[in-house]
Amino acid sequence: MIDDAVPFFTIAEIAGVFVGFGALIGVARRSEIDPYQLGQIRTVVTNGLLVVVTALIPVGLGAYHVTGHTLWFVSGLTYSLLNWVVIYLALRRPENRRLVAAQARTAPVMAALFWLLEIPIQVPLLLVMLGVNKSLDSAFYMTALVFHLFEAAFVLAQLVYTQDGKP
Repeated sequence: MIDDAVPFFTIAEIAGVFVGFGALIGVARRSEIDPYQLGQIRTVVTNGLLVVVTALIPVGLGAYHVTGHTLWFVSGLTYSLLNWVVIYLALRRPENRRLVAAQARTAPVMAALFWLLEIPIQVPLLLVMLGVNKSLDSAFYMTALVFHLFEAAFVLAQLVYTQDGKP
């Protein structure tokens, strides 16, 4: 087990709340949901699930006595790969590409802020994988998790505060 797994369990629990809120909103609005709102709900739920899984990767590896930089390298690589697979799979869907393009046209600042949040997710993971400062591997990994939660919260806030569901 890693030295201090509690923050990772806490992050997973918080992400689980986002998954629950996203699913609850989806069910509550089932009859009135438009494609843009559905896209936002999917983003919140997907990001929340990704954070749950990636927060538990180092805990699971630690249970097998994987330690040190190897623990964080494998965790960071897995997190990064999962994140890119999720982005790729989401953008493969034509309706998601249309929604991304529509938001870029109608709300370019919000669209840019969403994609800019990928930087503080990806850069810390890259720093972990490169072993730039091995004593900070855990902190870099946690930074990526926290910013991924911020990304989910950002989309959830947009969903909640957008009256008619349009970007």
